[in-house]
Amino acid sequence: MGQLLNLVQATFFLNKFSFYDGPKLLRQKSCSYVGNYAQLQMYHGLQLPLQGVVVGRVDSLFKCKGYFCNGGELDALPHIQTLRKFSKEELAAKVVMVRFDSTILLREELDQQTRSVSNALFTIKYLYEAGAKVILASDWSKKSNPKLVLAESVADFLSSILHCKVVPVHCISCDTPSKMEDLENADIFILDNLSKFKEEVANCSKFAQTLSSGVDIFVNDCFSHSHKILASTVGVARFCHSCVAGFHFEESLCQLKKVAETSRNPYVAVIGGDNLFDKADALHFLASKCDGLVFVGKMSFQIMHALGISVPLEFVEYGALKEALDIVQLVQNRDVQILCPKDFWCKNDRVPGQLELFHAHGILDGWLPVDLGPISLDEINSLLTKCKKIIWIGPVKFCNTNQHTNGASKLAQMLDLLSQSNCDLTVVGNTACKLIMQESSSVSDFNMLENGSVAWEFLKGRKLPGVMALDKEYPFEINWNATYSDPMQPLVVDIGSGNGLFILGMARKRKDLNFLGLEINEKLVSRSLDSVRRFGIKNGVQILISINQNIDGECCKRH
Repeated sequence: MGQLLNLVQATFFLNKFSFYDGPKLLRQKSCSYVGNYAQLQMYHGLQLPLQGVVVGRVDSLFKCKGYFCNGGELDALPHIQTLRKFSKEELAAKVVMVRFDSTILLREELDQQTRSVSNALFTIKYLYEAGAKVILASDWSKKSNPKLVLAESVADFLSSILHCKVVPVHCISCDTPSKMEDLENADIFILDNLSKFKEEVANCSKFAQTLSSGVDIFVNDCFSHSHKILASTVGVARFCHSCVAGFHFEESLCQLKKVAETSRNPYVAVIGGDNLFDKADALHFLASKCDGLVFVGKMSFQIMHALGISVPLEFVEYGALKEALDIVQLVQNRDVQILCPKDFWCKNDRVPGQLELFHAHGILDGWLPVDLGPISLDEINSLLTKCKKIIWIGPVKFCNTNQHTNGASKLAQMLDLLSQSNCDLTVVGNTACKLIMQESSSVSDFNMLENGSVAWEFLKGRKLPGVMALDKEYPFEINWNATYSDPMQPLVVDIGSGNGLFILGMARKRKDLNFLGLEINEKLVSRSLDSVRRFGIKNGVQILISINQNIDGECCKRH
């Protein structure tokens, strides 16, 4: 009998994936406020010790696997059905609803050469050329394009870029009758603006059923909303025969997965923005994966505060000290470099139109930082030139100013130069992506995710509802040659394998057989993993099966 179950470090699901967190390690650290500056509490002249965190990586037989510093895991994103796997013959005469991203296709300045726009257009064209009846659905506002307000204007705009007739359809509501009679009038038509209906954001089941009435296949190509629970992205999945990802959605998901990969080192994260408390889990993940963290936004003051550097009190985020201390301790335990700004350009409302350069710990009262200083930019450039992989997430922004500041532009220029030296670059967020498009000589060298909220939610270890609502791929594309030492041996399947003790014992006794355990209880499978790590078996695998459910808890309906 062989060794024990090889319950691979990744936990897999046939119907959906899950993030499960280990117990959070609570650390306590007090702080005091002296004058206008916040400082760490001292005890007999020494900073209070931080509790240690054990951080490690265990090799997995499966890809896209990461670990949170708190002991939890960042499971692989689920395999999902994609439009790429549907032949045009399968799509002919089918009614297909496409949820497209208005922030991509309805931009006032639309560049059809960019990958996001090209893939979004290709999704619709692929369906149209296959002979499918295409229903387009989206929400839009004047922010994307002030010229596009009515459905008629949107239809005309899409007709011009798709080079085929798009017909608008009005009166989408819970009381709207079946749209089947409308399908006879055009091959492509667009529904009314979904932002008009409160049922959309409420994920109203009846509204979702109306949206999907008569639809055979639902194609989600709106990745920027994948972190939201909407009727047009999550609710409709309950009523369609097949729910798949469009070409833009698929590529964006692949780019998101790359963030967790550490095959290229050194790997450095450039982190902007604020609200460290809300993003603490994501920062923990980056700190456990990266070889360096560079803070270029308001969060830098919270990190400096945790490092014991005096910073103006008004720059410290209230209630986030413990989270900042945890991140600093994790970075120190892993011997990872952490870089905070050394100097800032600052403004003073009493001296309009004037900027002054201050050292990070010497900002005078009345002055507010607006941009990174030259010393900070030089240090960042020196660190990044040594990297093979970089992620830039969050804007370089400290406060609003009318003065022209160019720290973010210089950072974009640095990354553009690195893109020419075979550096793997991922840019996240609208602001960062816009700067890259302005400064870069070749945007195709970058992986760009324009919606930062999706990336932050992923890095926090949370499920993305828009991804979870899509059909999961079956069978899984598992490398059985890597899973079993001899995949040609007879296979024994234990359905409802529980904590794995029975199948584990059998695997140890019968080395001439391979064992596969199927279990729906995540905790039991988690316990089995501990046993597997101790015995290191080579002739078994346990898969966690989760019942396919909607976000609201109702079982999905599949025809």
